[in-house]
Order: sequence, then C-alpha cells, then structure tokens
Amino acid sequence: MSETFNAGPPEIVSVLDMTATFSAIELVVRDLPTSLAFYRRLGLDIPADADQAPHVEFELPGGVRLLWDTIETIHSFTPDWTEPSGGHRIALAFDCETAAGVDNLFDEITGAGYNGKKKPWDAPWGQRYATVDDPDGNSVDLFAALTP
Repeated sequence: MSETFNAGPPEIVSVLDMTATFSAIELVVRDLPTSLAFYRRLGLDIPADADQAPHVEFELPGGVRLLWDTIETIHSFTPDWTEPSGGHRIALAFDCETAAGVDNLFDEITGAGYNGKKKPWDAPWGQRYATVDDPDGNSVDLFAALTP
C-alpha cells in the first residue's frame, strides 16, 4: 500500500514586496441555488439567503474560502469567458471520517438525484473513496481512512 503524498508546508513566495497567500477556491456555476443545495447536503452551513446572490463566499475550517460565481457574474467582467469542456479540471474532497460515512453520504447524494461518478471502493493508498458530480459536473471526492 502506498502512502498519500504530502508536499509539506507551503512555501511562501514574495514578489515585489508582497506575499501571496492561498485563500480561496472558486466555482463558476450555471444555477447558484442548485449548486448551493448540493454543497449543503455535504454539510456546508450556507445561509439560505445566499441563493439570491450573484457571488457567494463560505469559509471552510482552516480559513480557506469556497467561492461561487454565476456565469452571468463572470461575463460581467470577462465577456468572452466560455465554459471548459472535455472533463473536469478540479475536484473537491470531503473527509467523511469513516468508511461507512463514505458509503452513507454517497447513497444519500445519489439518492437525491445527483450523479454518482464512481461507487465507493477501497483505494490502494488506504482510503475508502467515492466520487460524485456537483450540478455543474465538478468532481467531488468522498473519502475516509481505512482502519485495519
């Protein structure tokens, strides 16, 4: 069994007397309320009034923010933006604490009508793993450490 790759602490890069810090991941979505409903099912406590906003930010544990922008919002400042094609380019991963947690959340998400891309399986790197698609086709991995 191989071990999960860990690159260690991030290296801080300073350019022109400025330090860039990784702070957020942005998702561009077709239907904001549908996307937020999906992520609420994964346990994110996103306020209901966020459904009406063109841009939403949610702070995750550890301080990194998950951002959502509608296609219309992106077009407001980048009119020639087009949706990527040919498969997903990003995957978000949610730790489900236990192998049973992976199985249960996969069943709950797919039972609610979302696409299950890969049913739960025991990965060779020592985790229970499954993949579902969010409403915009982004891969969302569900995982937990396998205990001996």
